[in-house]
Amino acid sequence: MAVKKKTSAAAPGAVLSPRALGRATLERQLLLRRTPMSAEDAVRHLVGLQAQNTKPPYFQLLARLAGFAPGRLAALMESRRVVRIVTLRSTIHTHTADDALTLRPLVQEARDRELRNFRKGLVGVDPDRLRDLSRAYVEEAPRTPKEIRERLLTEWPDADPQALSTAARCLLPLVQTTPRGVWGKSGQVALTTAEHWLGRPSEPVPAPDATVLRYLAAFGPASVKDMQSWAGLTRMREVFERLRPQLVTFRDGNGVELFDLPDAPRPAEDTPAPPRFLPEFDNVLLGHADRTRVIPPPLKGRNGVGNQAYGSVLVDGFLAAIWRLEDGGAGAPPAVTVQELRPFTAAERDEVTDEAVSLLSVMTEATADGSGADVRFASFIDFDR
Repeated sequence: MAVKKKTSAAAPGAVLSPRALGRATLERQLLLRRTPMSAEDAVRHLVGLQAQNTKPPYFQLLARLAGFAPGRLAALMESRRVVRIVTLRSTIHTHTADDALTLRPLVQEARDRELRNFRKGLVGVDPDRLRDLSRAYVEEAPRTPKEIRERLLTEWPDADPQALSTAARCLLPLVQTTPRGVWGKSGQVALTTAEHWLGRPSEPVPAPDATVLRYLAAFGPASVKDMQSWAGLTRMREVFERLRPQLVTFRDGNGVELFDLPDAPRPAEDTPAPPRFLPEFDNVLLGHADRTRVIPPPLKGRNGVGNQAYGSVLVDGFLAAIWRLEDGGAGAPPAVTVQELRPFTAAERDEVTDEAVSLLSVMTEATADGSGADVRFASFIDFDR
């Protein structure tokens, strides 16, 4: 999607503060105001939604789109216009069908690196035969990871079972079939190839230039290291150098060179940024190697521990709290619990409460006017127990 043209608040070559970078990225991420864009167009513009768990993509779109309801993304899942597939950073993302067939080949380099980590468990395994056997098996019918392991163990009984299933995932573009990932439904992970599920072949491996431009449109301004961290790719400097005549450059406060599209929006630092409830692993939290544009240095690591991440609340454009959605149980209303990571003003607490009520009214059984919604503010001890 083309970025809307807007006068830049910073001249090329300028030093951009974390706040200026944050406002630019929030604008591209559709987080400064909710847009009437369709769910499919948003998934395309954002170059996918991280989807390690099934519900976060729905909350990512809720924070970004005007009038969003979970059924809109669910319908795209069921019609196979979007799919769940391992791509960027070796993690599951929700992508449009077109992106699933192009981005997956682009990041094959990272899948090959991942597979090398399991080579000790694959001694004597012919990767070409493993690929062919796995493809035939999952295209006959969607298969669970356990079923894939068991099938491959009949061919290589001395191999490491986990290494075998990882090899299938790395060598083939496997998608998770529905009802997995459909709002309001449940289903175990069942896999088939993207080509089989979508009824068309993968595209040839694309040149990375177009993906760099799309990344900048959704995450810029950004450094080479930022883009590599987001994509899980290496050796991207030469691509940026090739594109340099089409781009403008800035510096961050540490002197790191940042690239951007000439006509991309870079709002002024004082542009209002309303509160937003983001799910764990939201795009804007993981799109850069240097995340100080959205996460203040004193709060680094406070929205997650290891592979466990919490929902994040942005206030004035920066991480300021963590949150969780709770089922009231026994007839009690659903609740959002908010843990402040720095003190809120009374006005900020009111704005956060209003945003939480809006979330509850769309994503739970709370009524549209907010009645039946319960918003709680908790101490860290209460939140993390």
